[in-house]
Amino acid sequence: MKLRLPNTFVLLLSLLALIALATWVVPGGRFATELVNGKTLVVAGSFHAADARPQGLAALLTAPIKGFVEAALIIGFVLIVGGAFAVLQKTEAIDAMIKAVARAHSRSGLVRAAVIPGFVTLFSLGGASFGMAEEAIPFVLIFIPLALALRLDSLTGVAIPFVGSQIGFATAFLNPFNVGVAQGIAGVPLFSGLGYRVVCWAVATSLTIAFLMWWAARIRRDPTLSPSFELDQQRRQTLDLASFERFAGMTGRQRLVLWAFAATLLGMIVGVVRWGWYIEEIAALFLVMAVTVGLLGRLSADDIVAAFLHGARDLVGTALVIALAKATVILMREGQIIDTLLHALAPLVASESPVFAAQKMFLIQSVINFFIHSGTGQAALTMPLMAPLADLVGLSRQTAVLAFQFGELTTAIIPTSGITVGVLALSGLRYSTWLRWMLPLQALYLVMALALLAVPALTAWP
Repeated sequence: MKLRLPNTFVLLLSLLALIALATWVVPGGRFATELVNGKTLVVAGSFHAADARPQGLAALLTAPIKGFVEAALIIGFVLIVGGAFAVLQKTEAIDAMIKAVARAHSRSGLVRAAVIPGFVTLFSLGGASFGMAEEAIPFVLIFIPLALALRLDSLTGVAIPFVGSQIGFATAFLNPFNVGVAQGIAGVPLFSGLGYRVVCWAVATSLTIAFLMWWAARIRRDPTLSPSFELDQQRRQTLDLASFERFAGMTGRQRLVLWAFAATLLGMIVGVVRWGWYIEEIAALFLVMAVTVGLLGRLSADDIVAAFLHGARDLVGTALVIALAKATVILMREGQIIDTLLHALAPLVASESPVFAAQKMFLIQSVINFFIHSGTGQAALTMPLMAPLADLVGLSRQTAVLAFQFGELTTAIIPTSGITVGVLALSGLRYSTWLRWMLPLQALYLVMALALLAVPALTAWP
């Protein structure tokens, strides 16, 4: 009998109950904070006991609605983007693009060889440069049908945009949300150490591509090996693969719609990099896209509104999952146990070998990432402690920043991440299915991170 994890809702509700119980056992504690250059930083060595705040039944039951409020931005973003993509799909331009790529894939060996490496590299670059994370969520709606059309599976369709962007984020070289913030707190020059970070990014991206290419070859030989095989069979029935053979090519109107979509993506990248756009501005951009592609696709106003509402309605479950994920952090924060857990973990870094110290710092950051999966938030909480700790154990502060980055390699599998559970809810994949499939790749990431941290630890990387 195979071990099956509960669905995402049951898993998160169970986790909430365990956290509430932990607040009755784990003593309360706080670090003092100070405002430096507009950032709230933890003062190293300032940990002190605080009044315990056990979270009872009322706190447990109200945590989900509080999570909904605190995650309102990302929830609103998901609903708006879902609606916008429904309008885009209503124009049938995406279907035409998928059929065009699938036809080119069947006719050209070069296209077959380049699809996975090309798209994974693009998404990884997005994570490494401008911090692409939540922005990858809507691409699941495009890459699942594309993967099925290419005789792959839903897992590959999810992994290309999601794992691609996450691995880029975790091994970033110009990401202002984790590298920039962490280096600023650690007191090292902004975006210094670029050369070795690019090496780390290239290694991690190549490893991801190699794994997905291996999996793709395996699934093409025997589709029943895929854990998502039954779900994929159901989706293929609605995908109408026979229409791929009858496809005569994209119309001029469909090309205009796709150019508008591409302009939206380009605008998003420029806005994030040049003007510091965040979720509100990106959501507004997708609203404009919904209207634009609807008009270019010659949809009526009623059709645009109906498609938008349908797309948003389909993501209500995703919104609730994101709220529950946020609720786990709220319970720990209100129970005052986050700082206590951090304080207990920090002394474990000490080691006679700088290599082991760096590796243990990475493992601790991985644990912390389960509870605090915001790159900026985790940097603000941990780097004021890890940076001076690096001085004490013979590591450069640059290495401490890299260990912090690598801690985010687990984001793709942690159930407390709103991005992860949002992607899975949108894709229709069970968390247990995704976790089982990701574990071999996650093990490779672990070995990779331990090896890549040994080099700067031994060379006193500045």
